[in-house]
Amino acid sequence: MALLESDTILLRALEPEDLSLLYKWENNSAWWHVGNTINPYSKYILREYIVNSDKTIYENKQLRLMITLKSGRETIGMIDLFDYEHHYRRVGVGVLIDPSFQNQGFAFDAFQLLIPYCFDFLDIHTLYAHVLPENKSSITLFEKLGFEKTGQLKDWIRKENKYSDVFVYQLIRDGK
Repeated sequence: MALLESDTILLRALEPEDLSLLYKWENNSAWWHVGNTINPYSKYILREYIVNSDKTIYENKQLRLMITLKSGRETIGMIDLFDYEHHYRRVGVGVLIDPSFQNQGFAFDAFQLLIPYCFDFLDIHTLYAHVLPENKSSITLFEKLGFEKTGQLKDWIRKENKYSDVFVYQLIRDGK
């Protein structure tokens, strides 16, 4: 089986056919506060993003992979590596699962593929995530994956003119 593939899902590169999904997900203003977004994206900008997604994580400092069901090839979400720091060998992680596919274990499965890719293939030392305290499903997900809550950033996210803290979760590669 391929490196980014399990019995049920695969993590794959962006394709031109993903434009409509990206447009839908990136322009959902209910999620902007967790993605540091303050305005909608045009189809043109997203098309250019897809075209330029052939660059490596070393060039772009980020990598987006689409989460696709192997049966039927339906794309159900995306998982991101961002703010890659080569010298420190650390990268932020984030995941989005379409609401119709949430709470079915797909985010966990995607991370089960992503973590060995990051540690063993990309030689990352630390993965980190920022999680809102009220996002109980993400807290459960990261703790189940072995991430440790290592900190709290005060008033880090602004949503509806109110500030919220975020928890910092880290997964540090053993022995490297």
